[in-house]
Amino acid sequence: MSNNKKIFLMSMIPVMLCFFAMGFVDLVGIASNYVKKDLGLSDSQANLFPSLVFFWFLIFSVPTGMLMNKIGRKKTVLLSLVVTAFSLLLPIFGENYTIMLLSFSLLGIGNALMQTSLNPLLSSIITGDKLASSLTFGQFIKAIASFLAPYIASWGAAQVIPSFGLDWRVLFPIYLIVGILAIIWLGVTPIEEEKIEGKASTFGECFSLLGKPFVLICFLAIMCHVGIDVGTNTTAPKLLMERVGLSLNDAAFATSLYFIFRTLGCFSGSFILSRMSNKIFFGISACLIAVSMIIMGVSSSQMMLYVAIAMVGYGNSNIFSIAFANALKAEPTKKNEVSGLMIMGLFGGTIFPLAMGVASDAMGQLGAVLVMAVGAVYLLFCTSKIKK
Repeated sequence: MSNNKKIFLMSMIPVMLCFFAMGFVDLVGIASNYVKKDLGLSDSQANLFPSLVFFWFLIFSVPTGMLMNKIGRKKTVLLSLVVTAFSLLLPIFGENYTIMLLSFSLLGIGNALMQTSLNPLLSSIITGDKLASSLTFGQFIKAIASFLAPYIASWGAAQVIPSFGLDWRVLFPIYLIVGILAIIWLGVTPIEEEKIEGKASTFGECFSLLGKPFVLICFLAIMCHVGIDVGTNTTAPKLLMERVGLSLNDAAFATSLYFIFRTLGCFSGSFILSRMSNKIFFGISACLIAVSMIIMGVSSSQMMLYVAIAMVGYGNSNIFSIAFANALKAEPTKKNEVSGLMIMGLFGGTIFPLAMGVASDAMGQLGAVLVMAVGAVYLLFCTSKIKK
């Protein structure tokens, strides 16, 4: 193995471990269902948790892009990991409403910092046409953490761990250990970053990029992607409970199924995108999401609902990477600023669950599906705008 290849692998492995840590944020979907059950909350109250997590993307994403210009991408990722680790520590000491709100808030802040800085950090290692497929591979690693979360939580819920007494919350110390490992490994890994030329951008200059039509299209696509992602993560178990009569522990498999197919989508997408145009694959993905919304809207069959959940998982797996990579390539001299704006689009994870909670309280889970369907329609529109 050549020396350059060794250096490349030594940089990539800890960065990919950070992508795994990025997936910790998706535990909020299954966690909100358990907190709802334990504390006797309504759908609107329970959906506040995922909404709160993604609210912080609106506040912190653009400032994080500016922070990267001052302290560098790697240091910003390390800061995000520390905040994430602290968020995972809190629920070990209790499950009252205040602790969970604080934990999920810190998880959202840490993830906003991480998603804004980790993707550009990867672009310091991978450049050119391979960036979209590499970002998708990172999303594949992230999705592993996402689909493991419901399994770990349901395993913990089925038996009170004798040494901890944490039930489903055993998820938090397990992920905390991985987070600490990521901090140490990335901290000792040298990564050469691009130098920022000229003075750092101001808030106004960052937000002015949204005035460019293509950047705005990618921003809204990411809003819809994460809204559908968090929405399916939270709503899939409720659909099975409402229409099939499954218990929460049994219905939790739906969240895992979503992330299993999202993981498969990311893994296969990392190869497909190196051979197929972004535009065609984006269109295929958007069509899968749209069809899945129709099935979830009308079906009461457990098998058909599983098929729909699998379809939206696969379809939604590559939307983020394609939109993000297209936006970065459209403004190559403003990568940090564009990254901040694109990650701010994850605020869709706040808007969609709030709207879905209100709609589901009024109409049942059909209302939640209709809200996600709006995002699916927009992604179909975006297909014609994505660059080849």
